[in-house]
Amino acid sequence: MVLLISICSLSLTAQNSDSAIIRGFFNQALSSDFAYNQLEYLCHQIGGRICCTPEAAAAVEWSKQLLQSLDADTVYLQPCKVRCWKRGEQEQAMVNSARLGTFTPEICALGGSVGTGKEGIRAEVIEVHSMDEMKTLGKAAIKGRIVFFNRPAEPTFINTFPAYGTAVDQRVFGAAEAAKYGAIGVIVRSITLANDNNPHTGIMHYGPDSDSIPAVAIGTANADKLSNWLKSDPKLQLYIRTTCYENPEGVSYNVIAEKYGTVHPEKIICFGGHIDAWDNGGEGAHDDGVGVMHTIEAFRLFLESGVKPQNTLRVIVFMDEEVDQQGGKAYAASVKAKGEQIIAAIESDEGGFTPTGFAVDAGDSVNQQFEKWRPLFSEYGLYEIFHGYSGVDIHPLKEQGIPLMAIMTDSQRYFDYQHSPSDKFENVNRREMQLGSASIAMLIYLIDKYGWRP
Repeated sequence: MVLLISICSLSLTAQNSDSAIIRGFFNQALSSDFAYNQLEYLCHQIGGRICCTPEAAAAVEWSKQLLQSLDADTVYLQPCKVRCWKRGEQEQAMVNSARLGTFTPEICALGGSVGTGKEGIRAEVIEVHSMDEMKTLGKAAIKGRIVFFNRPAEPTFINTFPAYGTAVDQRVFGAAEAAKYGAIGVIVRSITLANDNNPHTGIMHYGPDSDSIPAVAIGTANADKLSNWLKSDPKLQLYIRTTCYENPEGVSYNVIAEKYGTVHPEKIICFGGHIDAWDNGGEGAHDDGVGVMHTIEAFRLFLESGVKPQNTLRVIVFMDEEVDQQGGKAYAASVKAKGEQIIAAIESDEGGFTPTGFAVDAGDSVNQQFEKWRPLFSEYGLYEIFHGYSGVDIHPLKEQGIPLMAIMTDSQRYFDYQHSPSDKFENVNRREMQLGSASIAMLIYLIDKYGWRP
């Protein structure tokens, strides 16, 4: 009986200690302006930072200096080759109708698109809502025209990430498919549930057996207007001018900082977000400046808590998530080549909104541990544990059997901003952002202390 009481007392003491440390993470995060001020600098002083730009290089240097200012044991750069796609001059568009007049919608080139040339292109427009519809129409209806992909994201999904998935194929593969039927260009409805005129960019890909034709995005409100005009005048013409192009590959860097473990320095908990961001007028605040600051702040919170990590903590500022994911691939290749023991990889890339839980892509022992932690997570509003995909930058680690996880946030506003000119610092709420930072610090602490033991 005495032994049982002693064991229960020790267990209660451990729980109380964990609760106090975790509460400290949240108290410090919610009282601090450090991460929010750093995000403001990244957004306002550096701005959009797609690979192979001076802004991307400045972001790497900024990340390095910021991490060096913390109590890390080492900070270093990890090189990766990156595509050097250039947007060129400001994109132009004009709709001309003999019946209705003209209007000039805002557009932006999709990432990886070829340009139209300095003269631009002008042609009739044919509206489609799916690849199958385009296939049914065939070459006779499409050849020589600009294909207008106008399928909205499905509004009835509660979580907007699956909603995004219902429409993103037309952005990624629309140009490659349209080219097979003789289209001379494509214009794609922005993949967002917002109703505005902000064109959302994003990566697209050409097929090995199709021509490369220009591809641009149009805001949802202007997409609706273009669709309505086409109903009144199917013969209207659209003019598009873009001057994007691609240079040979360049070299950029992931930025990595570590605090060595006091018990198992050979075992590593890694966590990070991506520093690159599209260059179409936004500042990459939610996507993914917040993710970078979530994880750097979690690192800082842990270091300043006085808790000595048992395992090595490694924060990674990834490069090139938006275009070709070379930062994540280079990191995974390095882990494999060195035979490193990564016990967990955590990503933040869902914006700076109120955290709701964690996504977990791992085996049974990891899932069981998350279930044990569920009551503690719930105390901080982290009610969701989603079993499945985690994040783009850490996904290449999956083939090595490494447990992957990601912070989840309230998704309702994320795609209002993602890849658009409105993804700016002013649209990030400091308190919501800092709840995410502390949540990641809590997860790191629990993994470090308890691991995946039964």
